Amino acid sequence: MTRNERRRLLLGLAFVSPWVIGFLAFTAYPLIASIYYSFCDYDVLTEPVWIGSLNYRDMFTDKVFWISLKNTFCFAAVSLPLGLVISLLIAVLLNQPVKGRSVFRTVYFIPSLVPIVATCMIWLWILNGEFGLLNYGLSFLGLKGPQWLSDPLWTKPSLVLMALWGVGNTIVIYLAALQDVPRALYESAEIDGASFRQKLWHITIPIISPVIYFNLIMGIIGSLQVFAQAFIMLGGGGPNRSALFYAVYLFQNAFKYRQMGYACAMAWILFLIILCLTWLATVVTRKHIYYGGE
Repeated sequence: MTRNERRRLLLGLAFVSPWVIGFLAFTAYPLIASIYYSFCDYDVLTEPVWIGSLNYRDMFTDKVFWISLKNTFCFAAVSLPLGLVISLLIAVLLNQPVKGRSVFRTVYFIPSLVPIVATCMIWLWILNGEFGLLNYGLSFLGLKGPQWLSDPLWTKPSLVLMALWGVGNTIVIYLAALQDVPRALYESAEIDGASFRQKLWHITIPIISPVIYFNLIMGIIGSLQVFAQAFIMLGGGGPNRSALFYAVYLFQNAFKYRQMGYACAMAWILFLIILCLTWLATVVTRKHIYYGGE
């Protein structure tokens, strides 16, 4: 290398060095360290002690671990498909040429901009069993609302309802995809007498299927890592641990019980679960995704 080339290389490395240092210090090192700590008895305050696979074996006999895993899967099994379907239907409606369309788009997107803590405070009052707005509305229909956050039967539906309120980001992604659907296909279908449902099922969904797949994968990752809502609104997991999700129990082990090694092992198990579900979703949907260039 010439002196000028070496100087330009050093200058380029100097510009990217903040990112490189940040990546190594805050991503690469914690990732590698967590693998090591998952095989250790480690409480942060003392030196880690190597115990092999004991943390992983303890999970199989930890009843609370299985409760948290079950709660997480139940929440994801309901919130994920509902979120995908409802956000798609809302996006299709918001894509129609109606008066005040931009206002409606803004109204549906605003909830996703509200900070999560503020959102939780709002929903704590909405879901209040005695004075909440939701039960007050149900009373006009002659229905007595449940104790949303104190009844183990209703804690997870409450969080699902709250999750559906914040689908604005997903709606925006769907709206962007809907703009790329060729109008000529709709016009041809209308000439052939196709109904709205037929156009949605045979034209819209196949063409935006890559976006649906993207939202599915992001939904799997997000729903299995649900934490803030349950932690803020229900503390240690709600009544009878009905809202003790995997990420909440992981946090408790790491920072409440100071079992950082066990928490690291839980984190890697969650990573493997998400990896397997992502792979499964990719395999199942592979033949149903349409790419325009193919």
